[in-house]
Amino acid sequence: MLVPDNIHPERTIYFNGAFVLKMIQKHQSMNLLDLYIQVKTEREMSMPIFILCLDWLFLLNLVKLNNHGKVELCS
Repeated sequence: MLVPDNIHPERTIYFNGAFVLKMIQKHQSMNLLDLYIQVKTEREMSMPIFILCLDWLFLLNLVKLNNHGKVELCS
């Protein structure tokens, strides 16, 4: 869930998505695995949560895959 009422906020997709977005903003464009490694250095996050965060950011039209298969910010 994005913001459930029965768990701590730091376990939500909404909260963790902010760390993923911050890393993409910092590096402009990264491949998926490198992005995950960078996010894990900042915050402990499982791969399924990371993928859910990316899905959420894609749905919000904040990030996209470029022609080289790297994740980058939407312009």
